[in-house]
Amino acid sequence: MDTRPSAPRRAPLPRLAVVGQGRLGGALTRALRDAGASVSGPHGRGFDGTGADVVLLCVPDEAIAAAAAAVAPGPLVGHCSGATTLEPLAPHEALSLHPLMTVPGPDAELRGAPCAIAGSTARARDLAGAIAATLGMDAFAVADDDRAAYHAAASVAANYLQAVEALAERLAASAGVPREALAPLARVALERWQADGPAALTGPVARGDAATVARQREAVAERLPAADLALFDALTAATERVAADRGAVLTGASA
Repeated sequence: MDTRPSAPRRAPLPRLAVVGQGRLGGALTRALRDAGASVSGPHGRGFDGTGADVVLLCVPDEAIAAAAAAVAPGPLVGHCSGATTLEPLAPHEALSLHPLMTVPGPDAELRGAPCAIAGSTARARDLAGAIAATLGMDAFAVADDDRAAYHAAASVAANYLQAVEALAERLAASAGVPREALAPLARVALERWQADGPAALTGPVARGDAATVARQREAVAERLPAADLALFDALTAATERVAADRGAVLTGASA
């Protein structure tokens, strides 16, 4: 006989409705349904919340206020925006649920993704956390005053990383090296950063090899436009700051 204690049973979610027929609306509806939640949708904009206890808006940021205004009083109303505060959802009791991931389509796997939550009341915040837990996401709270900084961090981590890799791709192409050859290097660097932060930094800046950095800069200046050289210079300066942090981390670790 198995005498191990069973995992605590989670209370079922209230009736949910999803508004927004784009990628996130489809993915969220499917994932909630697969998790056994009672969910309708995805509905089009203008849905009034009939039959739902919670309405989740998966619409563009500029459409949140109008979509919230269309919901009749009664249900809690939430949005799935990273940058937007809870203010456009007033006067509803409000929550937000932002999966910190790229959602390419309705079959996107949400389980395991980080998720920023917020609520205008303790009940709303707890409910946002319960929805995230049902979906298998790892929730963390972000206050309204921190939304812009949080979303900027996400943009740097995902979108700006693409700009950096595009610079690397252009330089590699000038030497006859395909983009695919850079991918394993970038992947390992990202994994090491995740594990170790600034201590993971390697390369000529981390070693203090100014001569190599100077030769690199000459190559960029010769082969790419001035805008790329400016980006290289800015990234070099930023990497020097990371290297200084790395030195502090390593010194602290050996103290």
